[in-house]
Amino acid sequence: MKLIADSGSTKTDWALLAGATDDDGICRIATQGINPVHQSEEEIVRILNHELLPQLQGKTVGGDALNVEFYGAGCAGNHAATLTRALHTALSATPTHAGSYASETAPKLTISVASDLLAAARALCRHDEGIACILGTGANSCLYDGRAIVKNIPPLGYILGDEGSGAVLGKLFLNALYKEELSATLLQEFLEWLGMTYADIIDRVYRQPLANRFLASFSPFIHDHLHTPGVSQLVVANFRAFLQKNVKKYQRPDLPVHALGSVAWHYRDQWTEALSAENCLAGSVLKSPMEGLLAF
Repeated sequence: MKLIADSGSTKTDWALLAGATDDDGICRIATQGINPVHQSEEEIVRILNHELLPQLQGKTVGGDALNVEFYGAGCAGNHAATLTRALHTALSATPTHAGSYASETAPKLTISVASDLLAAARALCRHDEGIACILGTGANSCLYDGRAIVKNIPPLGYILGDEGSGAVLGKLFLNALYKEELSATLLQEFLEWLGMTYADIIDRVYRQPLANRFLASFSPFIHDHLHTPGVSQLVVANFRAFLQKNVKKYQRPDLPVHALGSVAWHYRDQWTEALSAENCLAGSVLKSPMEGLLAF
């Protein structure tokens, strides 16, 4: 039996293969995002225990083995080890027909942890060369040779980089509103939608945790106002900065540029416009890598 997870900063999608009740033979589960860079081992175990394991109850998790493949942001080096330990702690107590994976006679529990970037490359490019991009709450990209990632321009996070991401889009949108590059009417409408004042926003960004998620949460409002003068251009500019500072550094204009993530998906028209403006070859766009991972 296999349990595949794809985790972003906001949400983790899980797919349990075999023994499920869905028509396609796959049990699909969603939990909050898991990132070992921003969350401790204890916090991750708590999320798994309270959000994942209850949804696995009643599903068949027995068999000869449970093979867990976790793809996520921040899953490298010591952070990958932290996540592996957390997964083992939570899943070793998962019920099976043999008792639990922690017992001596239990089926084998194997866990592999890899980056969300490898998940994107496998989902988008499958076994072909290409440039794979993640455009969600955060942003990343890589040059993929059909087997492995051969080059990655570091995204640097939403403070130092992350061009093209939802977090940076929210930051650019706030900046444009308060620097009077967008209308005062739009600013007032946004504050009413958000239910916050200027002081609340500053506190939320600079003094509260997970400011990246907060900034990215403006995306529905931005998307609903693409018709407002200046808003669509702001989205395109964000994508063009991503292409200029990341994708074009691979110096492979012959390869298609694929993208996945909520920002890429919901702003497909602006993404296509940015690709054209930067003379990049448009590839596929996916909302989530899960279907591609299952096919891979």
